[in-house]
Amino acid sequence: MQISIISSSVRTGRNSHRVALFFKNYIEANKIATTEILDLQQYQFPVFDERLKFQKNPTAAVIEFADKVRAADGVLIVTPEYNGGYPASLKNVIDLLTDEWKHKPVAISTVSAGPFAGSQVITSLQFSLWKIQALTAAAMFPVPKVSESYDENGMPSDKAGSEKRAGAFIAELLWLMEAKKRMS
Repeated sequence: MQISIISSSVRTGRNSHRVALFFKNYIEANKIATTEILDLQQYQFPVFDERLKFQKNPTAAVIEFADKVRAADGVLIVTPEYNGGYPASLKNVIDLLTDEWKHKPVAISTVSAGPFAGSQVITSLQFSLWKIQALTAAAMFPVPKVSESYDENGMPSDKAGSEKRAGAFIAELLWLMEAKKRMS
């Protein structure tokens, strides 16, 4: 099984990437799946003026990103909450793809610097994913006060608690991945 982790923030000094690193480390250490981080900060995509399937000359990076989403058995999105919404960088790549998202199992982890853990971003992100027919996991992984909860390398301050929550969260994504596999 392959899980692609989308690290959504492209901001300087971002903290949500810490949670993406945590999940990569957790999934690999527990031999749950193969994984990689699709870091939108590294891609530095422009604002797209057309969906990939209608672009005449897509860049190699766009093709690579689409291929990685398509090949993944599941996608784990780690997103910060910015003013009650998710970053434009994430909306940009969600809208870029069409067939790649259809029936793709997706789990969402929200992150905030404050105490609310990105709770306001859940409904808008789920709605966008629902509209493009992705399969979103019911379980969430909200992270409040992210810079206090995870260090720069993705190490949690509460390892046992984070891993317990991650186990249940990833189990929901794996269930969707297995269900899709059986239905395909």
